[in-house]
Formats: sequence, structure tokens, C-alpha cells
Amino acid sequence: MWIGVTQQRTDLPSVMNTPTKPPETIEVEQTTIACDGDGGALGHPKVYLSLAEKGRVECPYCDRLFTLKEGAGGGGH
Repeated sequence: MWIGVTQQRTDLPSVMNTPTKPPETIEVEQTTIACDGDGGALGHPKVYLSLAEKGRVECPYCDRLFTLKEGAGGGGH
């Protein structure tokens, strides 16, 4: 069994130091929305999300944040 200090590679970029874009926030007027990540080759499977409980929901694929516009609350499909 080998026990010792592991050597850290310095030739690879650090993911921890790479800035990330904040998720996009989209205001909607319905409590049920569909997100496909803008479709196309860079999209994801279409998912239907509900804002009914909290007035906001985050897409589990692309992290877009959907918020219900003030005064809105119309139902979706």
C-alpha cells in the first residue's frame, strides 16, 4: 500500500478559478412553463415546470430561473 502526498498537476486549468455566468432570469406570466434550453444542438429535452408554489422555479437542466411577473398568475396548459 502506498501512502504519501499526491502531486498536484499544474498543467491543467483550475475549474474552481473559472468564472461562470450567472443563470438567466426570465419573467413569465403563466404558472406553468416549458424550457428546452433554447432548443437546437445546444438545448436540452423539453421540461414543463410549475411556478405555482413559490412563484419561481429553476430549470434542472440549464439553471434558468423563471419568475412570475408581479400581478400575473394565469394558468398554463
